[in-house]
Amino acid sequence: MGYVVTVILTVQMVSAVAMMGLILVQHGKGADMGAAFGSGGSGSLFGASGSANFLSRTTAVLATVFFVCTLALAYFGNLRPAGTSSVLERAAVAAPAAASAPAPAASGAAQIPSN
Repeated sequence: MGYVVTVILTVQMVSAVAMMGLILVQHGKGADMGAAFGSGGSGSLFGASGSANFLSRTTAVLATVFFVCTLALAYFGNLRPAGTSSVLERAAVAAPAAASAPAPAASGAAQIPSN
């Protein structure tokens, strides 16, 4: 079980870092105006408009992977073996037992005989 959680956590972290990088590389909505006047990347690796589709689709896939990993980690985090209780349930059971304990002996000053 611990191995599966470690693998899911690793995939989640890698997808989060890759998603951050892809989001920072993408152009905003106003960047298209600069491309219309010749400063755009018509000679870029993906072409004039191909990079937006590629980067946005890759970001969507990574966001989906991140979301699925988050749900899986939440599911595995809430699994408990049979017979185990939470810390609060154990404290509620132990509290009445501590209240019924006998009172402690008198302090040391009360036990000293006076002359």
